[in-house]
Amino acid sequence: MMARVDTQPVITVRRKPRRLAKELVDSLAEQIRSRALRPGDKLPTESAIMQEHGVSRTVVREAISGLQAAGFVETRHGIGTFVLDQPSGFDFRVEPQSIPTVRDILAMLELRISLESEAAGLAAARRTESQLVELRRALDAYQTALHSGGDTAEPDFQFHLHVAEATGNRYFPEVLARFGTTTIPRTRVSLQQSPGGQAAYLTTLGREHEQIFTAILNGDPEGASRFMRTHLSNSRDRFQRAQDVSK
Repeated sequence: MMARVDTQPVITVRRKPRRLAKELVDSLAEQIRSRALRPGDKLPTESAIMQEHGVSRTVVREAISGLQAAGFVETRHGIGTFVLDQPSGFDFRVEPQSIPTVRDILAMLELRISLESEAAGLAAARRTESQLVELRRALDAYQTALHSGGDTAEPDFQFHLHVAEATGNRYFPEVLARFGTTTIPRTRVSLQQSPGGQAAYLTTLGREHEQIFTAILNGDPEGASRFMRTHLSNSRDRFQRAQDVSK
């Protein structure tokens, strides 16, 4: 008599990307806490993390943004992501267990409007020639990524971070660095646009950045503050509209 074969289908529950990103944050954060990854160590490449953990590139990038927001790592454009020494003293951070929700992103954008508008005005009054060079480099990297179809979020964030650094007040970049690219709204939504529409959207962002830079270059605090406020207010409104459409 032949053995009965159970032919019932195996049901696989697919974990959501958000859950996967949280699990990856927890895993990498534990490696940092346990000193398996030490301050100054470079994280494995996105491809290596994808292969090791069996996740998508989107999940890896969201997890790294979560680690940036928690102050565990920093990303150096064109070089990689490195483990930070845990700061003593000033300790503003977003907890890694809480990858920001839509409401969180909107709240952080509101904070950034106030914080970065003031920072842009101070940067216009205090920037050095070397800081202007760094700002220009970030804008050029953004344009390169835009025209090559690459990731524009990182040079976008670096531009804002360099504006904060140009204030000469260390607390501005320290606060902004804790947020990381998590608060770049387009990293949190899928643009419901044609490729041409996406390009136009990213071109608009680049034009807004250029207005801020020109005001800082010209030593115009009032203009720099106004352009930064307009830019971030537009980002908040665009993000809100994208969320309304996706509901």
